[in-house]
Amino acid sequence: MKSLRHAAALLVPALLALGATMAFLVFGVARRVVTPMRRGVDTEILAVDTGAQTIELTRTADTELPGRYGLFTTGTYGYVKLGAVLSADSVSVRRKLLTQIEPGARVDRGAAFSGYYYSAPSELHLSWQNVLIGSPSGPCPAWYFPGASSTWVIQVHGRGATRVECLRAVPVLHAAGLPNLVVSYRNDSEAPRSRAGAYALGASEWRDVDAAIAYALRHGAENVILMGWSMGGAVSLQTAVNSGHRDRIVGLILESPVVDWRTVLRYQARIARVRAPLPDLAMSALERPLTARLSGADDAISFDRLDMVARAAELSVPILILHSADDGFVPIDSSLALHDARPDLVTMPEFAVARHTKIWNYDQTGWSEAITGWLDARGFSASA
Repeated sequence: MKSLRHAAALLVPALLALGATMAFLVFGVARRVVTPMRRGVDTEILAVDTGAQTIELTRTADTELPGRYGLFTTGTYGYVKLGAVLSADSVSVRRKLLTQIEPGARVDRGAAFSGYYYSAPSELHLSWQNVLIGSPSGPCPAWYFPGASSTWVIQVHGRGATRVECLRAVPVLHAAGLPNLVVSYRNDSEAPRSRAGAYALGASEWRDVDAAIAYALRHGAENVILMGWSMGGAVSLQTAVNSGHRDRIVGLILESPVVDWRTVLRYQARIARVRAPLPDLAMSALERPLTARLSGADDAISFDRLDMVARAAELSVPILILHSADDGFVPIDSSLALHDARPDLVTMPEFAVARHTKIWNYDQTGWSEAITGWLDARGFSASA
């Protein structure tokens, strides 16, 4: 009996410690899910040739991609544009610089590769203006690009991104005569911060997009098309099924969209070598009010309500999905599942190689033609 009590005295603290460790890990993973990301270093600048105007980067799945991209740097230049891959070996890639770097400029080694390309609306050489949209979270800044049509496109950027992400789509939509409203939403670094400053993965952000729809309707729009990038796809889908203005939503364009968060988070957990059952436990923690707040969220998040494959029957408007087969961040599986569930609504041309939200960069012509063809076929273009 004495030895049993001794064993119990040793075992109980060990079990409590194990439980505390597991809880710490679960809340840590959950917090990462809802905490807005800040841009980090994902490549290094190995050399800059100011005579030839070329730059050498460490080789990654992104930096080796053909096409036009951007690079966030520190030093003299904050952001530079990159052109074609000129050469590559097993560890480095040499690309053409599209932003001229002068001799003597200081460019630090750490950098972040980007699909944004454009860094400001003025670079599009189109008429535009700054506007403020009054939303439930507070005033959200937006860019408005006028057009001839009474159907407006409201663009919604992705997780950890800003409105700049959406600028690539403005020219093709403008050419179709569609006004563009490029919006921000709570906790994205431009719009107001919620109490906890955490993402709700679309569960609350859709209300800010709904406010943007109301703004468009007050300013001459009769209908709207929502275009969502990555998490902006999840936000747009939630708007489409929850908005009080959903009868004015006539279409969705989804670029590399999150259609079902469970699929995405399990995929990203595997990449980060976060072992089961931690991802599912973290999602369960986010679904309950107390543990959601302990995880840093404002409120509980229902992953069932965010699963738009399961809710496909609630969708009622044409949808264009642009998703690269080898996205590498948001797997294409749920997009394909939504297409299979609603072939009557979903158009999904095939793209590959381009990775996440970089189809425009890799294949601008194919990407633009997919959008233009979809708009024309449904009579959305002003010229149709």
